[in-house]
Amino acid sequence: MKTDKKQNQYRINEQIRVREVRIVDEGGSSVMPTKQALDMAREQGVDLVEISPNANPPVCRLIDYSKFLYQQKKRAKEMKAKQVKVEVKEIRFGPQTDEHDYQFKLKHAKEFLEDGNKVRAYVFFRGRSILFKEQGEVLLLRFANDLEEWGKVESMPSLEGKKMFLYLAPKKTGGSGKKSQQARDREAREAENTENVKAAASVEKEIDAEAPANGGLLANAKISAEALKKLTETED
Repeated sequence: MKTDKKQNQYRINEQIRVREVRIVDEGGSSVMPTKQALDMAREQGVDLVEISPNANPPVCRLIDYSKFLYQQKKRAKEMKAKQVKVEVKEIRFGPQTDEHDYQFKLKHAKEFLEDGNKVRAYVFFRGRSILFKEQGEVLLLRFANDLEEWGKVESMPSLEGKKMFLYLAPKKTGGSGKKSQQARDREAREAENTENVKAAASVEKEIDAEAPANGGLLANAKISAEALKKLTETED
């Protein structure tokens, strides 16, 4: 039944009863009478398939209908595979959650956000603990602040019945990387500093290597510069 429903989505051959159609192929497109397009399809041993009925005139292709359905199914499968499935992970707190439990749940929330999932954190107020709703709000705000590098707040803490919710979305700048922009900037600075240190070490090595060839003048100059620096520091 599913196959029949899919096939009925497109009109083919004699089912196309408009006066003229636009034929598209790799070479471009051209408008012609429907009868002429049907004759071309018969000559080539393919079908006239209407792919855009709402266009003026309707757009058609000359292609084997079974092949066309296979291409459509394959394209739909590829598009589905490319879609990123975002899940919503829940983190539950009590109004008086201890520090150890808080850190444990904070760690899991970081992992969820790094994996591209959303986080719904909430404080559950049981019985008279609803009197501590301000304490629950403070806890959720701290939670959002501690996750600032990994996630952004979609909605501030709000009370719904006996639960106070906070929603966080992953903070990403690209489609594939899991690291935040702050983390990437920090790594870039560290890499730059490392390169500067290497460059300085390389220059110093060249100076030491050239010193014997120049009768020790460069080496003596280097030593004199260091001595002068020490002397200046002593005078200050």
